[in-house]
Amino acid sequence: MVLRQTKATLTGFTLIEVLVVLVMLAVLAGTLAFNMSGSMKAAKIRAASKDLVAALRYTRSQAVIKHQEQRLMIDVKEKSYTAPGKPKVVLPEGMELKVFAAASEVPSDDTAGFRFFSDGSSTGGRVTLIYDERFWRINVAWLTGEIRLFKDTEV
Repeated sequence: MVLRQTKATLTGFTLIEVLVVLVMLAVLAGTLAFNMSGSMKAAKIRAASKDLVAALRYTRSQAVIKHQEQRLMIDVKEKSYTAPGKPKVVLPEGMELKVFAAASEVPSDDTAGFRFFSDGSSTGGRVTLIYDERFWRINVAWLTGEIRLFKDTEV
């Protein structure tokens, strides 16, 4: 009887293979985190824009329902706005605000407003919200009081 001795083969990963996989996972995680931060910025400005549009539409509907003028005021310096009967809303930190409104609705350099009348019309104007390189424009039509939100490609 002859006994054969065989070498036991060890299976597993070398240290180099493990390190390569860890580096690949780190690169993937970094790329994913970078893309998520861009999405968060876009979500912030989109949410702030939609909230301002909702406040403008609320103000217009209150003017029509109550049959009296209603006004939404924007404080450019504090980067906030106030709708009638609602608390002041402050925009997210780092967001820039530009307002183009009728001269009669700009009482000072820091404040501007949009007045809505009982027939739904308004004084009209435009608000631009800027966050980093992303921005949205809100147009308020003077004749109809229609409020529309646009994603812009140029400031």
